[in-house]
Amino acid sequence: MSAPQRQSEANQMNRRDPSYRRGVSAGSILRTVLEHGPVARSTIARLTGLSPASVTGHTAELAQQCFIRELPQTTRSKGVGRPHMPVDLDISGYLVAAVHVAVAHTTIALLDLRGRVLVQHQEPHSEAEPLAVVSRASEILARLLEEHSAGRVPLGLGVATGGWVDREAGTLVEHRLLGWRDVPLRELFAERTGLLVEVDGHSRALLQAERLFGVARGRNSVMHLFIGNVVDAAFAAGESVHYGPRSQAGAIAHLPLAGNTEPCFCGRAGCLQAALSEPTLARRAFDEGIITEPEFPLLLETARYGDPGALRLFAERARDIGRATAMLTDVFGPELVVVVEPGVMLLDGNLSVLRDEVRTRAWSSLADVTQTVVPTGFAPDSILAIAGGSVILDALYRDPLALLAACEDARSAQSSGIHA
Repeated sequence: MSAPQRQSEANQMNRRDPSYRRGVSAGSILRTVLEHGPVARSTIARLTGLSPASVTGHTAELAQQCFIRELPQTTRSKGVGRPHMPVDLDISGYLVAAVHVAVAHTTIALLDLRGRVLVQHQEPHSEAEPLAVVSRASEILARLLEEHSAGRVPLGLGVATGGWVDREAGTLVEHRLLGWRDVPLRELFAERTGLLVEVDGHSRALLQAERLFGVARGRNSVMHLFIGNVVDAAFAAGESVHYGPRSQAGAIAHLPLAGNTEPCFCGRAGCLQAALSEPTLARRAFDEGIITEPEFPLLLETARYGDPGALRLFAERARDIGRATAMLTDVFGPELVVVVEPGVMLLDGNLSVLRDEVRTRAWSSLADVTQTVVPTGFAPDSILAIAGGSVILDALYRDPLALLAACEDARSAQSSGIHA
């Protein structure tokens, strides 16, 4: 049974059930230690609202499971009273595996429990047939685990990709640029790796990462925009990222960008996907003679060297992203908007262009656009690895006990030759 299925069943249980409350409370404590550690148990009780006795019991169990550790140093409140033994995450016992499937390549990585990339490998697609991609990624992952795990146990494998991903079913429903439909990614990777596998869309996965480890910590409502080969979004309010039926939420690719005439494969013109995607920008640059091949990495490199034509195209795209952001901000009213787009992240001035457009066009009241609309804080070369890893890390910090049980189920299935 997958971690989301376990969570779904738990959500349907009576919330007074001890097993439900135990998992939720353990997750709350682990998230508090992640954000505030090293932290005293008394502080955990204050921040979570749990009783001191409950915190003591849960921290003991989490320590026994090697998720947290007690630090040797002691502190006293104003130098008096009983000394406190702070606790912190224990990153020595576990790690998570990550796979991100992009259009041209797959990223395979290992991350620690703080979402930090330990090692990663990018494998170009020699062929884009699903079984070939999954098999090759699984082979590379096995090598990375053998060479770089340093004795740490993998809690599971998170798989992220663009397109329409049904997380609960573990299926990539459709990725038009890859030409994939109804690919059972969770099942395929589980068969080849023997690990607990969870699958999600990369924008939702990155939103989870921002809330756990990045710029969205402590924010109540967050919108995430991903502009790459595909264009998609994710939205979170309170404790939850919104999925919708079959995880269809966030499909903004075919929202219209007024005034844009770029033809889209859907038969219309001016869709966000057609107007803003990396292939479109690279083709425009090639048609204008700015680059010698219609390749986005070449265009980005050209812009970073200061080519005026390349810089102009990225600024135009930043302006269009700002228009889309203003429209989506009016609909969702988020406290924070996180943008993942290479030009905004790497080229001077593009973030200001985007923010100016939001400030001009948004009808909703934004207290300070410079504080509301921000780029991701993750390094560009680690974003795809973090997306994959965060699919598992999100499940860990929601209910570490359920995830550990699912991980043990996967190991048992592997040893018995049974795969879900």
